[in-house]
Amino acid sequence: MHKYDVIIMGSGLGGLVCGAILSQNGYRVRIYEKNRQIGGCLQTYSREKVIFDSGVHYIGGLAEGENLYKVFNYLGIFDKLRLKRMDMDGFDHINFSGEDKVYRIAQGEDNFIRTLLADFPDEKDALYAYCNKINEVSGKFPLYNLRVGDYEEKRNVLNINTADFLRSITNNERLQNVLAGNNLLYAGVAEKTPFYVHALVLNSYMKSAWKCVDGGSQIGKLLWRKIRENGGTIIRNTPVTSIQGVGDRVDHIVLQDGTKVQGDYFISNLHPAQTMAITRSDTLRSAYRNRVQGLENATGAFVLNVVLKPGTFKYLNHNYYYHATDNAWAGIDYQAAEWPQTYAMYVSASSRHETYADSLSVMTYMRYEEMQPWQHTFNTVLQPDSRGTDYEAFKNQKAERLIDCVAQQFPDFRNCIQSYYVATPLSYRDYMGTGDGSMYGIQKDSADPLRTMISARTKLSNLYLTGQNLNLHGILGVTISSVITSAELLGMDFLVEAINQSIHK
Repeated sequence: MHKYDVIIMGSGLGGLVCGAILSQNGYRVRIYEKNRQIGGCLQTYSREKVIFDSGVHYIGGLAEGENLYKVFNYLGIFDKLRLKRMDMDGFDHINFSGEDKVYRIAQGEDNFIRTLLADFPDEKDALYAYCNKINEVSGKFPLYNLRVGDYEEKRNVLNINTADFLRSITNNERLQNVLAGNNLLYAGVAEKTPFYVHALVLNSYMKSAWKCVDGGSQIGKLLWRKIRENGGTIIRNTPVTSIQGVGDRVDHIVLQDGTKVQGDYFISNLHPAQTMAITRSDTLRSAYRNRVQGLENATGAFVLNVVLKPGTFKYLNHNYYYHATDNAWAGIDYQAAEWPQTYAMYVSASSRHETYADSLSVMTYMRYEEMQPWQHTFNTVLQPDSRGTDYEAFKNQKAERLIDCVAQQFPDFRNCIQSYYVATPLSYRDYMGTGDGSMYGIQKDSADPLRTMISARTKLSNLYLTGQNLNLHGILGVTISSVITSAELLGMDFLVEAINQSIHK
């Protein structure tokens, strides 16, 4: 039986950052990944020599001294990233049907307020109240700010609901919906989404917003290289089929081929529900398992990845969010006949061209129930299988409807398309490992925030969780969650100080 200091299940960003931090601090790390490609949502794929991102469409918090910058600098990967800063005067453009106007979300607090004041000249107090609240709430999350703190700090802001808060600062419904206009970033639900989710996501982009040039997989590759330099290994194409507990600890894991692997510590980057499903232990009471496995996941996505004809579609250094109604929250509750009710367009940054784009992605919501006829099918690069002609027809019909919708705002869009490829919630399920193809994992709920917060610790003393389901999704959220998980082994004071000190070296 093989033995390691730390065994990590899953090489998504959470697993990779944990692996990089722990191997940098002397732990012998081994990561097992079920797919051929590492990285989870960091994965890219290439079609017709054009790169598409699975999930990394833009990143916040990467300017010098900001939180994600500090962690990536500590891990020695920041200076190797190929980044392009997005438009300072509007990294996100928000548009509502029937209106020629776009509303711009700008970088920098003063710039953000000044830009929106041009459209809402009577809303100065509301915009200041909004920014002050974002700063206040973001400040109450110690690790988000890479400082040691106390859980009690954030307790009194967890119940604030985003839509309610926006209504409280202004009666201007258009401004309320502009401020919620990029809620595809967190699969926003008006009755549920806590303001802290909105605040932590928006705060990082408003500080600084970036695109990865030639795709986000560079982050995964750099972390992999770092782990190998530190003596760690990643074993791909190797699913973990069970986690075996003895007493209050995990003794070993079992791989798909039956091999048993022992470790001192185990970290699961899988969805917590999946982790519970494969863990064999009498210590895990059914109430705990049922709570974790019963949590609702956020809605899934339908993503149209477009290869553009050369020299036809200008590169946009911003993202574009569209809403078919005046209500920015409505798109997630679409009726099938009126789909899509919202979309986000992300134009890829390429090192080959500055003026024109090679590719772009259009993302909208899709519920897993629409996948019902094909839920028994499975299709990855490693285990290719056809879902059948009905599925292909379904994808094409949906893609054409989405293209028609985009063409209302970009009239020549269809003529710019060389070819397109589609990802559905089944793609996310098979490649990312969320049981129902959710984009962002567990749906947070302002009415019951503690129920939807998952601790890095489990009931087994040497089994830890990491990834987007712990605190916050996205590159920044998952990276901070990985710091939390790694600190369980290294000590929070030590790790936070080491990260902050690294910028002075």
